[in-house]
Amino acid sequence: MRTDTGQVFRLEDYRPSDYIIPQTSLTFRLHPDATSVLAELTVARRHGASKNAPLILSGDGLVLKRIELDGLPLAASAYQASPDQLIIPAPPSAETFRLTLETELSPSTNSALMGLFRTNGVYCTQCEAEGFRRITYFLDRPDILSVYTVRVEAPKNAAPLLLSNGNRQETGDLADGWHYAVWHDPFPKPSYLFALVAGDLGVVTDSFVTASGRKVDLGVYVEHGKERFATYAMDALKRSMRWDEEAFGREYDLDIFNIVAVSDFNMGAMENKGLNIFNDKYVLADDETATDADFANIEAIIAHEYFHNWTGNRITCRDWFQLCLKEGLTVFRDHEFSADQRSRPVKRIAEVRTLRAHQFPEDQGPLAHPVRPRRYREINNFYTATVYEKGSEVVRMIRTILGAEMFRAGMDLYFERHDGEAATVEDFVKVFEDVSGRDLQQFALWYNQAGTPNLTVSTSHDAAKREFVIEIEQSVPPTPSESRKRLMHIPLAFGLVGSDGKDIAHGGADDAAVENGVIHVKKRRHVVRFSGIAERPALSLNRGFSAPVTLSVEQRGEDQFFLARHDSDPFSRWQSYNTLLTEALIAAFRDGLGGKQPRFPERLVELAGIIAADEELEHAFRALALSLPGEADIAREIGKNIDPDVIFVSREALAAAVAQSNEHVLRKLYGSLEFTGRFSPDAASAGRRALRNMLLDYLAILPGGADLASRHFADATNMTDRAAALAILTHRHGETEQAKDALAAFEERYRADPLVMDKWLTIQATAPGAATLEKVRALTEYPGFTMTNPNRVRALIGTFATANQTAFNRADGAGYDFFARAVLEIEGRNPQLAARLATALRSWRSLEPERQGKAREALLLISGTENLSADLRDIVERTLA
Repeated sequence: MRTDTGQVFRLEDYRPSDYIIPQTSLTFRLHPDATSVLAELTVARRHGASKNAPLILSGDGLVLKRIELDGLPLAASAYQASPDQLIIPAPPSAETFRLTLETELSPSTNSALMGLFRTNGVYCTQCEAEGFRRITYFLDRPDILSVYTVRVEAPKNAAPLLLSNGNRQETGDLADGWHYAVWHDPFPKPSYLFALVAGDLGVVTDSFVTASGRKVDLGVYVEHGKERFATYAMDALKRSMRWDEEAFGREYDLDIFNIVAVSDFNMGAMENKGLNIFNDKYVLADDETATDADFANIEAIIAHEYFHNWTGNRITCRDWFQLCLKEGLTVFRDHEFSADQRSRPVKRIAEVRTLRAHQFPEDQGPLAHPVRPRRYREINNFYTATVYEKGSEVVRMIRTILGAEMFRAGMDLYFERHDGEAATVEDFVKVFEDVSGRDLQQFALWYNQAGTPNLTVSTSHDAAKREFVIEIEQSVPPTPSESRKRLMHIPLAFGLVGSDGKDIAHGGADDAAVENGVIHVKKRRHVVRFSGIAERPALSLNRGFSAPVTLSVEQRGEDQFFLARHDSDPFSRWQSYNTLLTEALIAAFRDGLGGKQPRFPERLVELAGIIAADEELEHAFRALALSLPGEADIAREIGKNIDPDVIFVSREALAAAVAQSNEHVLRKLYGSLEFTGRFSPDAASAGRRALRNMLLDYLAILPGGADLASRHFADATNMTDRAAALAILTHRHGETEQAKDALAAFEERYRADPLVMDKWLTIQATAPGAATLEKVRALTEYPGFTMTNPNRVRALIGTFATANQTAFNRADGAGYDFFARAVLEIEGRNPQLAARLATALRSWRSLEPERQGKAREALLLISGTENLSADLRDIVERTLA
């Protein structure tokens, strides 16, 4: 574990290395406690580099056993080696030389799960971002592209499976029951994409024929006995491969593509060339153990990692500041894939909810940073919602600005121009400028400037002139280290909706910045006049969430209700109703602070029943519309002086009002949605279940609700329904015998399946109320829980901190104190996991003063601990700043 060195890396300091490593040959002789790694590196002086430049290689906790130069041992006086660095002050003057290094590793004690580690008897690697330097000394940076040949040796009985990147070239037996395999990846790649897996695993095999007729062998490796849980992942992989050929013209390029699922993994998955390594949470699924959300996540993440083959692997990042160039772009690609596989409107709503829940708070807090950061202390801390989710939105805006056809032409040019290179954001933007002839330099601020822009909008209508005027003013709030902001190019999709619910065909705008239903907001104040508008329309703004902005719209209350019923854009229809709900909840919160009982507009409550019963709407859309804004969403909109208990009471009061006012409609619809056929994870079936379970959540509030939820639990034939009923019982009727019996029955049925038990832990950790803290504390002693497994930690402690506003934010500060001490315990084993957990405290300054003080004490408890890792100290110090 590296402790904080205080070093800050800056984008402007980037310099090409003096040396490159075009060829890398690795030999692993695997042993749990003493793995030998022999690295033979072909080192070349970069063109133009000084002949006097030293060779400086990065390490991390390494033990150097041998070093040779061009086949001869190197004298001790000719190099300087420490666990974290190897320096050869005077390398050979030849343009190319061969460096041989032998290091020794202990995979079984590598609890950080970076580099080479061993989990459940399986050797596994994770090298992004800087894990390869934990294997051997190397120029461990993304712009060093090397062709790898890897030989893996291990005892055959312990590790019959030997995998690495690329294509398998050779296998054979060795003495003493050992065997070997040689893998070769012909495509140059950075060291963070290196992968190795060895162990005893089961496999599901299949094949795929590419558009050009090549056969690719496919394998999904899982623990023995779990092969049947991997069939959906294999199906998702094959659909991803076909979709990428059709949507982006990208064909797979190796003879083999393998996926390996492991249970101890810091990330969701890793896109290593030809050998994707996954957290088993995102591979294993069937109807008995996985929810519809699990199936959708597996589909999306399988696709995401596969799509990296071109956006991340074939074209990689020049440096880690360009991380969004692979992650944001690939998130956009996987979003498009999922939209095509499922419901595009529903998928878009889900994406925006995720963005607002995770990225907007990041932009509004102490951890704000641009999509492309300009500086970092620990790169692991920049795998953020801003880089991924907002990065995806920036790519989406490029498509909105250029149109689908020109966007595809730009992507084609990007693949053609930069294949085999380590590229930059400027390279990416330039291809779209070149194909379209547009100047995108102002737009590029989306990559370089932090913060969520706000648009203040007002409208007026002159019936005599038949003119409708929209006035828009943009502003970007200050963020840490960036108080003055430049004006953005914001593509704002819109519609003018007439009284018949149809978009008005207007005579056009007097502004060249309006084209194809999009207002291109580039100035601080923008005025657009539409002619030929006889009646005052309702303005539908930011359709499809065309830009990741917040809106402050001066609008008649009638317009929001009208758009919630009639807007032709599904996203904007959902947005209108969600805005009405949010405004009502904010008003109730303010009444609650003043000691008043919450009251809600009758027509808002009735609208829930109208939406629920509207058969023209998709089931999944109705489920999303009926889902009230979350407590954290409400807190974000209020902004400061937050009392989570008052928010909770307000939200529960609105849920009760909806249930009571629409009881007949909700009960009738709930009964009509009962389904006794065979389970299918398809979008339509998942939507039906989502709506029925949302209705159950409302009906559980009413008299007899615990019995209804208990019957739903008992009758469930799949995990989606079973888990939903258990959550409703635990959260709404936690002290009843029905809830206790259901928790016990679930635990009895699934105690041998850790991934399913994660759901059991999460359901209890997210039960509202101050008493949940003691339950969570007790669950840390549960035999199935361990602080060493990232999935268990995220399921219990992570969700407690991020998804339980009342228990985590207890007024006495006990939730913060428990969390801080848990983070410190985890940090001793896994700094990366601890740092990501610690971001749960990023919004502490928005709380009311008493809670603020308690949260600050918890942060100071962490920051005052000696020898903190760079990962955790970076997060805590920025949060406190």
